[in-house]
Amino acid sequence: MSKATLTTVFIAFLLTSSGAKPNGKNKKPKQAVPAIECDMRAGKISLSEFIVKCPANCRETKEKVYGTGVFASISSICNAAIHSGVITNSGGKVIVMKMAGQAIYKGSLANGVRSLSLPNWRESFSVSVGKPKQGVTYPSTLVFVPSRPTTVKTGEPKDLPYSTVSPVTEAPEAEPSSTAAPPTTTHVTIPITTSAKPRATVHKVREAGVHRSETSVTIRRQPHASSASAFSRVQPQSERKQHTAQSNPAFARRDWSHPAYARPDWFSGTRRPTDSSPSVPNTGYKWSRMSTGDPAALDPRPDNTEYEHWLYNFGQYSPAPEEHKPPSETSHTRGFSAQGHDLTARVPELMSQGDPNCKVDIAFLMDGSWSIGKRRFKIQKDFLVDVSQVINVGVAGPMMGIIQYGDDPVTEFSLKQFSSSKDLKPAISKIVQKGGLSNVGKALSYINQHFFSDANGNRGGAPNVAVVLVDGWPTDKVEEASRLARESGINIFFVTIEGPDENEKQNVVETNFVDKAVCRTNGFFSLPIKSWFALRKAVQPLVKQVCDTDRLVCSKTCLNANDIAFVIDGSSSVGTGNFRTVLQFVANVTQEFEISDTDTRVGIVQYTYEQRLEFAFGQHNNKADLLNAIKRINYWSGGTSTGAAITFAADQLFSKSKPNKRKIMIVITDGRSYDDVRAPALAVHRKGVIAYSIGIAWAAQDELEYIATDPDRDHSFFVDEFDNLYKYVSKIIHNICNEFNSQPRN
Repeated sequence: MSKATLTTVFIAFLLTSSGAKPNGKNKKPKQAVPAIECDMRAGKISLSEFIVKCPANCRETKEKVYGTGVFASISSICNAAIHSGVITNSGGKVIVMKMAGQAIYKGSLANGVRSLSLPNWRESFSVSVGKPKQGVTYPSTLVFVPSRPTTVKTGEPKDLPYSTVSPVTEAPEAEPSSTAAPPTTTHVTIPITTSAKPRATVHKVREAGVHRSETSVTIRRQPHASSASAFSRVQPQSERKQHTAQSNPAFARRDWSHPAYARPDWFSGTRRPTDSSPSVPNTGYKWSRMSTGDPAALDPRPDNTEYEHWLYNFGQYSPAPEEHKPPSETSHTRGFSAQGHDLTARVPELMSQGDPNCKVDIAFLMDGSWSIGKRRFKIQKDFLVDVSQVINVGVAGPMMGIIQYGDDPVTEFSLKQFSSSKDLKPAISKIVQKGGLSNVGKALSYINQHFFSDANGNRGGAPNVAVVLVDGWPTDKVEEASRLARESGINIFFVTIEGPDENEKQNVVETNFVDKAVCRTNGFFSLPIKSWFALRKAVQPLVKQVCDTDRLVCSKTCLNANDIAFVIDGSSSVGTGNFRTVLQFVANVTQEFEISDTDTRVGIVQYTYEQRLEFAFGQHNNKADLLNAIKRINYWSGGTSTGAAITFAADQLFSKSKPNKRKIMIVITDGRSYDDVRAPALAVHRKGVIAYSIGIAWAAQDELEYIATDPDRDHSFFVDEFDNLYKYVSKIIHNICNEFNSQPRN
């Protein structure tokens, strides 16, 4: 072979092997990482595993996180990553892996993020450091869960519209996903969940005299949401962001004070007391959170005007279905009517405002069991029609929903579905008897976990009321379900028709079931009716009682029913730096409560030899102003007269406390008092003040016990240095709520 030929072959070999590394390994392409916002929840992304980049300062947004290690999919991805230590507050890359839902998510405090507890959720996720393993490439764009409802028919292909919140790739056709928009968003989405046995019990189409089989499922668009909601068309794009949960889902109580800090809901369904372990670090509240100084900026919930506008556009009017659609109608106006009967489009009318003196959200639990019979079921419907007409339903007054229970509960219509008494009348008349047993306990659990949510029209600014109609007695136990509902702030009324007589009481599953269920056992929350034919006589008394909001005492929770006085040692032994640590501890405790003039109020006294009222109850009536006021307190310096300070707090604060408030005093001191503390402490105890004492360093144990309410183990705490105060934030809140929830109900 000639030299020229060898040269040609060598050049050809070089050309064929160019662009490849030895052993055939190509250069690894650079991973493109999509950026997300702090409020992005894992459940909004329909990928099972993906990588994202979080921005800086997500911790200050206080976006909710549920769980520890494994998080519920309604959690903020970025704050979950900070909580887990995967990234810092400076942001960074995070790998997210989806997994099955869990029965319980335990909250904790880590890396400055407080995660909350949640009883259960349909989907979970975990986070890890954003460094893909060798050979693993994640999607460079995110696919989002549909943000608009759609019609899905069994056995037919599904063309799901995708969210236009941010540019994403088109999602492939998939099985019904269990990840749906959480119930607190203003953009309503019907969750489509997978199960071995499909069911359509919640939004069941009812035909007169016909019971639809559960296996022939049609998941329909809610009557209140068109394929492109009118609300989204009139609302600026920036205002159509997903909002966080209103309530603190970690506490098992519902409240409605300041919408920026409302619950849960929750949460929503998620309202359990905070897991409290003194051993869990809590860096807690940071002053930078108040940099805006604007409480309205922290309020994620639409105001009344937006709610009414939303309801006006598609809350109560049922657009015509596609098969009856005029030729000029666009896809944005398609939908189904509420009960499947009225298939013609209706022209919107001006909404009823309702009775403003009766602003309550009411769920009626109607008995659909077979024992009631068709005739008495009709009497029950007539009763509910009469109630709906007398109560004057409207967006500024009462809103009304109905759940029918038998073996299982089913929502006939939610709170937001009808906004006038006129529209309720035909809707109630069309309800078809469900049949089955009288499982009231299961129905109460259902309304607590699912019915009173933002997605179903719970307004947050109105008391929640559940009126249970029962023929005879329940066929399951109600005590535990009722307790949890009451702790969620639900006022339970019982209307028992033809209750058990002496001979029948042996057949009752749970004795004294009414007293175990109602909000209070003083007779106000129970209406025994001797005969079905006398039921309509109870209309006026029932309406009067549910509208008496001053007596709806179960609306009060451990977070919104207190006057809390902090009595702070400002003596010379504390020092400026430690005093700031004490103020941060006070802020950490305070931020867990619902702050307003009608909810929890906070006052602070600083003392040395003398006493100084820093601010009184009601002086700062929203959380932002209150936390800023705490920040501005100046260190005093001097001696230590704790007894005189307790007396001063009683005179200046608790003497002006409201009669319906629980009076709580938290004394923080670092040394022995120069005066007697026993007599002042005993005096405030006799006035009904619940006293907590927190001693630091050189505080005297005997004085702490004198100050604290019995038992001492629940009300008196000691730390060896100021930096350990944070350990008792959750413990104190937990004890306050436990004490509230265990109080007598008579």
